[in-house]
This record gives sequence, C-alpha cells and structure tokens, in this order.
Amino acid sequence: MKKKSSMLLALFLVLIFSSSILLSDEENEEHERGEREGRSSVEFNKTRSGIPAVINAKWKAECSSCHMLYLPGLLPARSWTKMMTGLDKHFGENAELDAATQKEITDFLVQNSADKSMNRRGSKILGGIGKNDAPLRISETTYFIRKHDEVSAATYKRKAIGSAANCLACHKGAEQGNFSEHEVRIPKENEVPKKVIKK
Repeated sequence: MKKKSSMLLALFLVLIFSSSILLSDEENEEHERGEREGRSSVEFNKTRSGIPAVINAKWKAECSSCHMLYLPGLLPARSWTKMMTGLDKHFGENAELDAATQKEITDFLVQNSADKSMNRRGSKILGGIGKNDAPLRISETTYFIRKHDEVSAATYKRKAIGSAANCLACHKGAEQGNFSEHEVRIPKENEVPKKVIKK
C-alpha cells in the first residue's frame, strides 16, 4: 500500500512539473512571436491570466484620467476603432481628443487588440464575438459573461463596485493584465468605495 501511494505521488509530481514547463514554453513562444512582428518596443508583462499588459504614455494619461485602463487585449480591433471614432459620445461623455493623440491611441489599441495580440485569452474573447460584431463594453462580451456568471446583478451594485465595468474593485491587478481567479476579492456589501466606475 505504501509503495502504491509513493508511486501515485511521484506520478502526480511529474504531471505538475510537465504542465509548468509547457506553460512556460507557450509564454516564451508568444513573446518571441511578438518580437518577430516588431512589437519588442512595446512593454509586455505576461501574467498568469495570459493577457499582455502593454503601455502607451498617451493612452495611459488620457484614458486613466476618467476610468481604469482597459487593456487592448480585451476587445477586438474593430471595437477599439469604433470606440475611438465616437469619442464625442463616449458612454454619455464628450472625450474628444486632438487628431494626433486620437490616432496614436487608436493605433496602439488596434495593434494590441485581442485579434492582434496572439494569446490564448484573446482567442477565447474573440470566440464569443461575431466576425462583424464590434462590442464597446467588455462586460457584454460572451467571454466576460461566462467568466462572471456566478456574480449577481446586486453584487455589481454594491457601493465599492458600482458596475461590471469596475474591474479593479475585484481584480486589483486588472490594469497589469492579472485577472487570476485566485486573487479575486469581491468587496463586501457595506464596504467604502475607493474609485467607482459606473460606465
């Protein structure tokens, strides 16, 4: 019996070790593909979630002045293009930018969108979006809905959350691409909000 238990434990450890090597190889392949495509100048931060966190100074300054930074890899290029051409009516606000800034941010979002970033999570996001659909709300994508199916509408209305758009309320590493389920912390009903996003 003891020998059988030892063999099972050894087999289990081999499986865990093998899967971690496979995940590392996959991340290295993605990074190398990005470099081959000339994206080495973009700052990549590979996380366990598989969404690359990328940085552009104007995107960061302009977009974070009103809400959290939504990573480009969360929507397809056509969604970002549509959103950026309608900044005068951006979820009920006028968020117009000068032409040069708008072009730079649009190019950045499109270049790093779900359909351009070549990662597993981007493929899953795209899988639930029709080829001609261009959703503007990440929270309305099939992928988001499936991943949050256990979260009630009442939970999103809590003071410390405000809406499904406030990723940072539960995912502290959202702006860095970390959406790990192991690090989710849903604020309690009477918790005081830090920064609520209602859009």
